[in-house]
Amino acid sequence: MTERKFTIGRLARATGCKVQTIRYYEQIGLMPPAERSAGNQRLYGPEHVQRLAFIRHSRDLGFPLDAIRALLRLADQPDQPCEVADRIACQRLADVERRIARLLALKQELERMIAECRGGRVAECRVIEVLADHGHCLFDDHLEPGRPEGVAAPSDRAPAAS
Repeated sequence: MTERKFTIGRLARATGCKVQTIRYYEQIGLMPPAERSAGNQRLYGPEHVQRLAFIRHSRDLGFPLDAIRALLRLADQPDQPCEVADRIACQRLADVERRIARLLALKQELERMIAECRGGRVAECRVIEVLADHGHCLFDDHLEPGRPEGVAAPSDRAPAAS
């Protein structure tokens, strides 16, 4: 009985992953290279589907590619202790907790700014006043982690030209 093989298009549809992303994962070594048909078409087996599902789920949980690479190496050696996997997951949890703390501080700042607005004219608007002078804020740091001051957030940037 022959093993069922998928073309890259069928693998993409089966996993909800874009063809370009699958190629990228192959290029950076997260996915093993596919077999090639006589016509040089990529052919993937069930092991590729499982690995891609692992990568996708890891990405959904916010793991960076380097952590996923390390986790995949561990998954490929099932008899090893899982200390490293636990450490990687704990690091991701710490990242999430830091982000939650920042978001809660941001929420508190926005709620305070809105509550202090008297609803009069823009000349006396607390929202405008706080946005114009960071000294009125409760917290010093509203930046996203890793984004240098003065660099626009992705949502602030103009969309790329089509």
